[in-house]
Amino acid sequence: MLRRVERPETPERKLTLTRRFCVSSSSRYQFLRTALVTAIQGSSLLEFAITLPLLVVFVVGIFDFSGAFNMKQKIDQAAQEGAIIAGAQPMSDIQSGNASPASLLPVVTAVFNSLVASGVVPGGNCSPPGLVSELGSGLTWTYTIAGCSTSATNDQLVITINRGCVCGSCGLACASGPPYSVGTMVTVQYPYHWRFNSVIQLIVPSANYAAMTQLSESATVHNQI
Repeated sequence: MLRRVERPETPERKLTLTRRFCVSSSSRYQFLRTALVTAIQGSSLLEFAITLPLLVVFVVGIFDFSGAFNMKQKIDQAAQEGAIIAGAQPMSDIQSGNASPASLLPVVTAVFNSLVASGVVPGGNCSPPGLVSELGSGLTWTYTIAGCSTSATNDQLVITINRGCVCGSCGLACASGPPYSVGTMVTVQYPYHWRFNSVIQLIVPSANYAAMTQLSESATVHNQI
C-alpha cells in the first residue's frame, strides 16, 4: 500500500506557492479589467452614435432659426426705411393708370440698397426697379426684382407700395369722423432657404419640411405731402 509522503513546508516552498497565487490573481484581475474597459468603450461608442445625429440637428436648428429671425429683422428694417422715404414723396403722379410712378423709384432703390447692405440680397446680380405691375384699381404698385441669388434662380425680391392707405386700413388708426388720414404702406418679401430640412432626415428619413419660406414684413407711415 502506497503511502503519501508529506513534504515539509520549507520557506522556499511557501514562497513558491505565494508567487503562484499572486500570478493567478493578477491574471484574473487583468482579464476582468480588460473586459470591463472593452464593455465601457463599446457603450461609449453606442451612446455617441445615438447622440451625434441629435446634436447635429440641435446645432443646425439653432443656426437655421436664428438665421431666419435675423433675415426677418433686416427685411423689417428695409421696409421701414422704404416707408419713411415713400411718405415724403409727392402725390402728383400717384394715380390709377400710371404704370410706373417716378416718385416710387427712390422707395424701391432705398429698400434694395438696405437689403444689399445687410447681406440679405447679394449685390451685383440684379438691380431695381425690376418688373412693375399695378394691383387693381387702387394706388398700389408691385416691383418684382428677380435673378438676385446665384444659388436659387427662382428667388424674387417683391416690394409692394400702397400709397392710398386711409384710416382703418394698413394699420392706421381711425378717428370717429373725418378728416381721414392718408398713409403709405411698404411691404417687402424675400425667400429664406432652410438647412434644417436636410438635417432632420438623419433622424426621421421620411420627414419633409418646406425647403423655403417667404419672409414678409410691412411698415406704414403717414404721408407728409
